[in-house]
Amino acid sequence: MADVTNEEKVRIAADFIKHAPPGEFNEVFNDVRVLINDDDLLREGASSAFSQYNKDQYTATKVEGAEDQVLITEYGDLGGGRFLDPRTKRTFFYDHLRKEASDPQPANDLIDQTAEPWREALDNAFKVYISSHFKHGVSTIYGKSSGGSITLIACIEDHQFQPQNFWNGRWRSQWSVTFTQSSNSAEITGLLKTQVHYYEDGNVQLVSHKEIKDKVTFTDKETLAKNFTKMVETLESAYQNALAENYGTMSGTTFKALRRQLPVTRTKIDWQKIVSYSIGKHLQQD
Repeated sequence: MADVTNEEKVRIAADFIKHAPPGEFNEVFNDVRVLINDDDLLREGASSAFSQYNKDQYTATKVEGAEDQVLITEYGDLGGGRFLDPRTKRTFFYDHLRKEASDPQPANDLIDQTAEPWREALDNAFKVYISSHFKHGVSTIYGKSSGGSITLIACIEDHQFQPQNFWNGRWRSQWSVTFTQSSNSAEITGLLKTQVHYYEDGNVQLVSHKEIKDKVTFTDKETLAKNFTKMVETLESAYQNALAENYGTMSGTTFKALRRQLPVTRTKIDWQKIVSYSIGKHLQQD
C-alpha cells in the first residue's frame, strides 16, 4: 500500500473493520494491521470504527460487581468512551479494542426517574424471556421521558461462535415503544437482524433483517411489560421459523445455483452440511 495516502489507508481499514463478521473482529483487525503496517495510524485513525462496530453488533461486556452482562449500544453511549448500564444504574468506561469494561461509577442523575419504574418492569420480564429462549442471550433496556411521554428501548443479543466448524453467527433485535402513562395502547416497532458467516471450503454470509410494527395494550407498567414481552416472543419466533424455512429452501435452490461461482478452488461446498448445523436454531433455543 505504498502508493496509498494515510487517509485512504485509514478509510479502507475502517471499512474492513466495520464489516467484520460476528466473532471475527480480531482476525480482521490483525489482517488490517499487517496491511497498514503502522499501529499508531491504525489506532488513531480507525478508533471510531472500533466503537461503531461494537455498538452495531451489540457487543456484550461484564462490568465489575455486576451479576449480568450489559450491551454496548448507541442508546447507552454517554460519550468519552463511557456507557450506561441501566440495570445496575452505573456508568463505565469501555475499551473498544480490548473489549473490556472498567471504572464503574454511580449513574445518579442519568437515571430518568419518570421512566425508571416502567423500564425496570420491562427489564424483569425480558430477563425471563431471554433465559427461556436464548442460550447465551443478553438484554439491555433503556428508558427516558420527554414532554409527558415515556420511551422504552429493548436490545437483545445472542451469538454462537464455532470456528472449529467454520461458522459464526449473531442474533440482534431492537424493540421500542413510546406512550403516555394515561394511555392504554401504544405502537411497538422492532428491528430483527441475523448474520451468519460460513467459511468451510468457501466464503458465504447470510445477512437477514426484518422491520416490524405492531400495537400493544396495557393498563399499568406490569401489563405493559407482560404484553410487550409476549408480543416480542411471538414475533421473534415467527421470524426465526420463517428464516429457518427459507434457509432450507435456499439450500436446494439458490445456494446450489452458486456452486459454479464459489469457491475459486472449484471445490464444491457441502450445502447440506450447513443445513445440518441448523444455524438459526443454535442462535435461539426452541
